[in-house]
Amino acid sequence: MIFLRYYCVRYVCRDHTQNNMKTWNEKSSTEEIRRRFDADVERFSNLETGQQSTVDAPLHLQLIVDAIACLHPQGGHVLDIGCGAGNYTLKLLEKMVPASCTLVDLSAPMLERAAERVGKVFLGAVKTVHGDIREVLLPEGRYDTIMAAAVLHHLRGDNDWDAVFGKLFRLLKPGGSLWISDLICQEQKAVQDMMFNGHYGNYLAALKDSSYKEAVFAYIDKEDSPRSLNFQLRLLEKVGFSSVEILHKHLCFASFGGIK
Repeated sequence: MIFLRYYCVRYVCRDHTQNNMKTWNEKSSTEEIRRRFDADVERFSNLETGQQSTVDAPLHLQLIVDAIACLHPQGGHVLDIGCGAGNYTLKLLEKMVPASCTLVDLSAPMLERAAERVGKVFLGAVKTVHGDIREVLLPEGRYDTIMAAAVLHHLRGDNDWDAVFGKLFRLLKPGGSLWISDLICQEQKAVQDMMFNGHYGNYLAALKDSSYKEAVFAYIDKEDSPRSLNFQLRLLEKVGFSSVEILHKHLCFASFGGIK
């Protein structure tokens, strides 16, 4: 394994009303995040309407599913963390028939909806695990592939990121793969301002209007703490992944993965 030096990215998202950055303890708590998703099951049951603020959301999903299908044509055991209403697992089931699907989510109503939807199209074993990926107990060396869509940006400090990436590596079988689709930031503040406040802000305003843009910015500032694509690729290598792949990056969103 090649060890690459990685950096703590301290610039995350700017508070657009107060012109400062929220500290970790000012961000949404795990309980606040859980309650929000408990109340938002219907919206996230539809990829098109549930992920409007995510640039290229359907493309990210399709590329991850296609990557899994070409690397693991026999299916194997699939783990979907932060599964939401099950969109990623459902899309994967269109391409392959895995041996089992394990769904993990912080929100019990979201997890119930995912299990219901997946169970209608998949006759194999479906296991649900309710809880935070940082805390739930899962068997190491069990899974052929892990999907993590729009979930890791809720991690906070370096210890969180190190621990979760290391845990996901240990959960995989040798040759298994981890695929991430998520909000990211840039490592240079000037580039972050250009990409986030400029291009992404323009995208959001064009999608609806300036008030929608400000609402999305306020939500990100309160709830999310993304890291850069470079940071996460370096961390994948640090915890032991033998190779990494970038599938797509557009503005503040990327899909990428690592192979054990």
